Amino acid sequence: MTVGLLHPGEMGATIGAALRSRGHDVAWASDGRSDATRRRAEAAGLRDVGTVAALARECETIVSVCPPHAALDVARSVGETGGVYVDANAISPATARAVAAAVGRCVDGGIVGGPPDPRLFLSGGEAPPVAALFEGSTVQPRVLAGGVGAASALKMTYAAWTKGTSAMLLAIRDVARAEGVEEPLLAEWAESVPGLAERWERARRSADAKGWRWVGEMEEIAATFEAAGAPRGFHEAAAEVYGRTANLGPH
Repeated sequence: MTVGLLHPGEMGATIGAALRSRGHDVAWASDGRSDATRRRAEAAGLRDVGTVAALARECETIVSVCPPHAALDVARSVGETGGVYVDANAISPATARAVAAAVGRCVDGGIVGGPPDPRLFLSGGEAPPVAALFEGSTVQPRVLAGGVGAASALKMTYAAWTKGTSAMLLAIRDVARAEGVEEPLLAEWAESVPGLAERWERARRSADAKGWRWVGEMEEIAATFEAAGAPRGFHEAAAEVYGRTANLGPH
């Protein structure tokens, strides 16, 4: 099968390489993309077709892996092609349904875990054949019951804990530092919550590298909570934390 990939960032390149390992022809569109993206695409063995329009014409299935804030615009840039559009982004169920409305045939996706062996949750009527594309690869497909929105809901609730609590840790230590009690706090963590300081270190490294991307993800989680009748403020605050700590340089 010919599969299009929008766009081969770190995770997208992992998805593309997994599809290539199963013998699929994987295409991407280099127009407007960075040199770093080009290098990742080449390393993953992806075929450059130049533009998104060319990708849409040529591919039977298109997989979107992009920052959450761009997911709907990326879908609209493709439009209804007659093929299957797989949105594998960290977006709310409501945004996933808006994507589906823009593209027609849509499979909702949510990626949990990082390279090299992520889990790809899929939902919607055409999820099983999309899952079959990845069978036997480093990407583990998992089909969920329910329509478009179910896979996004799983991703939102999972990341609400993992990235939400990491944001809280970052904020807590910043407050302790501001109040002059950082060292006593670290000593108490070491005594009563072993491993918490190490988790803070991992959270800081991740926020420095990817926090710019997580701002939009936290905002999507906040919208998911609000739609379910839960408070949105937890993750609005997390978005602010990542906005303050992120490396917002070129990406």
